[in-house]
Amino acid sequence: MAKGYRIEKDSMGEMQVPENAYWGAQTQRAVENFPISNLRFPRRFIRAMGMIKLAAAETNMSLKRLDSKMGDAIVKAAQEVIDGKLDAHFVLDIFQTGSGTSTNMNTNEVVANRANEILGGKIGDRAPVHPNDHVNKGQSSNDVIPTAMHVAALEAIETELVPALKALQKSFEAKAKAFDKIIKIGRTHLQDATPIRLGQEFSGYASMLKHGLRRLENVRWHLSELAIGGTAVGTGINTHPKFAAGVCKRLSKMTRLRFREADNHFEAQGAKDAYVEASGTLKTIAVSLMKIANDIRWLGSGPRCGIGEIILPEVQPGSSIMPGKVNPVIAEALCMVSAQVIGNDAAIAVGGMFGNFELNVMMPVMTHNMLESISLLANSINVFNEKCIKGLRADKERNNEMIEKSLAMCTSLVPHIGYDDSAAIAKEAFKSGKTVRQVASEKGVLDKEKLDAALDPWSMTEPH
Repeated sequence: MAKGYRIEKDSMGEMQVPENAYWGAQTQRAVENFPISNLRFPRRFIRAMGMIKLAAAETNMSLKRLDSKMGDAIVKAAQEVIDGKLDAHFVLDIFQTGSGTSTNMNTNEVVANRANEILGGKIGDRAPVHPNDHVNKGQSSNDVIPTAMHVAALEAIETELVPALKALQKSFEAKAKAFDKIIKIGRTHLQDATPIRLGQEFSGYASMLKHGLRRLENVRWHLSELAIGGTAVGTGINTHPKFAAGVCKRLSKMTRLRFREADNHFEAQGAKDAYVEASGTLKTIAVSLMKIANDIRWLGSGPRCGIGEIILPEVQPGSSIMPGKVNPVIAEALCMVSAQVIGNDAAIAVGGMFGNFELNVMMPVMTHNMLESISLLANSINVFNEKCIKGLRADKERNNEMIEKSLAMCTSLVPHIGYDDSAAIAKEAFKSGKTVRQVASEKGVLDKEKLDAALDPWSMTEPH
């Protein structure tokens, strides 16, 4: 035996395990089988696994299926998992068995070994607390992993993403109000269009975020449905009929979210439609944010040779060679995050297709991508809000200048002189370099009072 190792046994035989590791033989086999990436399950998921093991132990004790002395030790050990004290012992690669069995056993072994240590025993003894017989009692990897997926995702959405979106929505609503008196040129097809108020434009961004929040509300019902209680294939073999309800009740209390047992365990374990739906919602939010961030980049382009209708906060030098250059780096970061979330969704969608008969076999990578997407979105939204939107200003003079230069101003002449004559004025204005107002005045198409009224940009921003 190599120095610094202990011998542990599982159903396949002996394994060398690092002597101070809380994991055991099955975890060690997976360590050696899957040296694929540096990607590990995130803290949020490990926390969910700890909560499930704690809730399961308490439920089994209440059902008189687990000795209270062992159960209390499991609860204490699982609480340490929840608190992150044992994170260093969750060592498995994301790219592993598609059911996540390796990670469920990693959790079972860590909790069992720590529980035995709490009871005065030694790591690796598998007694009195056994990873399968006691920590995993009434459970299977096939219902534990999808349960943890839902718990971790919903908790992350509620505690990270929803607050970030609400804060950004509030900031855009504040800017919409502050900019409501500033008139600017609208743009369609990247070409000049009729005037719009800058506040109206920003109200559109606020509304996009409001819709995103509503979409997140719609996924709550499906993510709150848990597979626990289905065990191996959905039939609930080797578990108590009241086990799932007890676990869901305790998980709800721990997270302050509402979880319930799946209406149909065969759907809950064979399919991952709720996850695909939730990821699709994250993708939609990412698409919204990409549009918003790109608009902000374009509106702030310049400062002298671009659109320049808004002024972005200066957060860092923009070039190693061009002195004084400042770039819209915060908006660019949000765009990159959005691209990553869209890519993550593609992997989750493919993963959802691998619900082969009674079990999906893409759960680890789906979990990783989902939790990464939620975290990236929440963090980048907070940065975008604090370092870009809150400090953003409007350049009123530039907006007024662009309005008067726009050829689309001729649109309001159509009710008075017709489409063809209005188009002729626009073309002449473009050719001569004059404004629509100047050409229309020179041609005398309307008297001054009517012309000024027709070309009043404010009136063009409201229906009449």
